[in-house]
Amino acid sequence: MDFKVTQLNKLLVPAPLQFAGDQAVVGVDRVKLPARPCSLVLGLLDGVVDLLARAFLAVDAVVREGGPKALDDEFFGQDSRRMKAGSFAMLCHAVLGCKTLGQALERSLRFYALILDDISGSVERDAQEARIVLHERVAGAGQRVFAHELLLMLLYGVSCWLVGRRIPILRTEFSYMEPAHSAEYRLMYCSDLRFNRSNTLLAFDAGYLDLPVVQNERSAKEFLRSAPENILLKYKNVSSLAARVRRRLRQCLPGPVPDFEQLAEEMGMTPATMRRRLHEEGESYQSIKDQLRRDLAISYLSDSNRSVMDIATELGFAERSAFHRAFRKWTGASPGEFRRTQQA
Repeated sequence: MDFKVTQLNKLLVPAPLQFAGDQAVVGVDRVKLPARPCSLVLGLLDGVVDLLARAFLAVDAVVREGGPKALDDEFFGQDSRRMKAGSFAMLCHAVLGCKTLGQALERSLRFYALILDDISGSVERDAQEARIVLHERVAGAGQRVFAHELLLMLLYGVSCWLVGRRIPILRTEFSYMEPAHSAEYRLMYCSDLRFNRSNTLLAFDAGYLDLPVVQNERSAKEFLRSAPENILLKYKNVSSLAARVRRRLRQCLPGPVPDFEQLAEEMGMTPATMRRRLHEEGESYQSIKDQLRRDLAISYLSDSNRSVMDIATELGFAERSAFHRAFRKWTGASPGEFRRTQQA
């Protein structure tokens, strides 16, 4: 579906773009971006919509519209050199020949170093942890928030796709001050966020660098056909066991859900096998339940007038305090604080 440039302001745009103001999308003539944080959409693409992906979709629509003001830049004007249309597809094909994720990440970063002038990246590794680290090539470049978010999520999304599973993020650091909407960052990345650091980086278990690349030319075509959703959304493999479990539990919520042993039997496997396979995909039964309850809680707080107690009860929490603790762990804010940011 095509959109005209004037329809950009009707789309929900992530709060990180507030830093860039009117100039967030270079080449679009004075499109005013909404200031309120994006409402999270339940049930779309098997989970909560990644906030950055909404911006990607909006700008991609402008590119497809054509015309003199259309963009030919897959990095959306965030670098002094355009990343011409087709660059991302070429990158995906270029890394298919790599044996491991570590090799693929190194090749990806060399590719971006050729394409972009202002920002680069590196992979660091120690005994326990691997890190994708971003570097500004020009000192004093300022807080280029969208550029950092965009490149970090492009690298992360492709990494998950290459190994066929979601890679749990251990920690994310940012080279800028903590924004007011940092609760949304916990949905996009993880609960361990650190601001005012020397570099923007994303950390994960070092063992993932040794995983084999499992994709091929055929799966690359399918992956690129689903772009941009599968590029900037947290990687989603619809045929995985975790996706099957998620779909089954979504049928039950907000009511009672089967226990782990019951669900394993329903899926035709032993509890030990199901636990092992979920672990191989970077998931657990508890994490999937928590993700779905989090999504429902966010939806209720954002789009209904239900009391916090009613929401807690409907999601299966015996006490309001238990719901408060869980919600703060998920988002970094209390239910009341989160509701107020959505209503601001």
